[in-house]
Amino acid sequence: MAGKLNVDIQAVQLTLLLFMVSSGASQLFIGSILDSFGRYRINIGALIVFSAASFIIASVPNIYSIYAMRIIQGITVSLIIVGKRAFFVDMFSGEKLKNYTSLFSIVFATAPIVAPFLGGYLQTHWGWEANFYLLGSLAIIVLFFELKYTGESLQKTKAFNWKNIKDVYKTMLGTPDFTLGLVIVGLSYSQLVIYGMVSPFIIEKKYGFSALVTGYSSLSSGVALMIGGIISKIMLKKTLISKLFPAIILSSVIVVLMMFFTAGHENIWMLLGFTLPIHILSGFVFNNVYAYCLQRFTQSAGTASGLTGGGIYIISSAMGYGLIHLFDIRTTHFFSFINAIIVFLLIIAIYVFSKISKRSK
Repeated sequence: MAGKLNVDIQAVQLTLLLFMVSSGASQLFIGSILDSFGRYRINIGALIVFSAASFIIASVPNIYSIYAMRIIQGITVSLIIVGKRAFFVDMFSGEKLKNYTSLFSIVFATAPIVAPFLGGYLQTHWGWEANFYLLGSLAIIVLFFELKYTGESLQKTKAFNWKNIKDVYKTMLGTPDFTLGLVIVGLSYSQLVIYGMVSPFIIEKKYGFSALVTGYSSLSSGVALMIGGIISKIMLKKTLISKLFPAIILSSVIVVLMMFFTAGHENIWMLLGFTLPIHILSGFVFNNVYAYCLQRFTQSAGTASGLTGGGIYIISSAMGYGLIHLFDIRTTHFFSFINAIIVFLLIIAIYVFSKISKRSK
């Protein structure tokens, strides 16, 4: 992409950063808009604009045009994602709501891991533009189904009032179990974010494998996360705390074993052999607490959805970039210590969360 646009690699990397920042930041605020003006029309408009932006990126070879379109994509994606998360809360309750939010969180958490694997094949065979042509086409297909089968799910809108919106945000962020839930899902997801950042260097530079092997490792990570989500879905009827403690204890054991066995000798099989079970447990914790946060404020589903999604981006990005810049992660052994730090923080967060949850009941 850098070669075809005649720019340096950093300029292309900025396109991804602009998308992530615009998507994550906008999720924090657009929930209140969806609660005030409904989901359906905004979703239809967002799909149209997202599709157009995707086709413009693929057909206009100008880096500044791509910057603008990536920001637009980030905002429209947030409108679509937050609106659909809120849609399930609008339409369902009880066990059905738990089932659908659990399923949604599996897709949400797995897609960013699988996407680079699929994108790599598209780029290899048809060029980088193929990714954006596919995205634009998929948005049109989704738009067709939206127009044919769905409609407005919000039964009662709320007046768009800045003071009321501020009070809603204050109430949510001032609710300890909800805020701690955001911390837990953010920390859980940061394990995958960090792996996605450091695995190319370890696999390709340290062990000498190709980028294709890195792609397969990312796909394996996504499958592991999905397995964790599926397990949590199977155990849907068990209480939340009774599921979280065994998962985090098992994560602790695996991290300790990873530090021990990689101290003297390490290879790609050790990297994957320890990372994949950690990601299964991470997906399990993520799925359970993510669904809890989405269901915590059903009367303001859009705002809760936006805060949850935006919170995940902010916490996982801060942890990921923070730890990577603090520590030079060049080996699997050192990577095990980073996992240990996150697991330790999760233990504290889950312990406090369990105490607060009991008091709130």
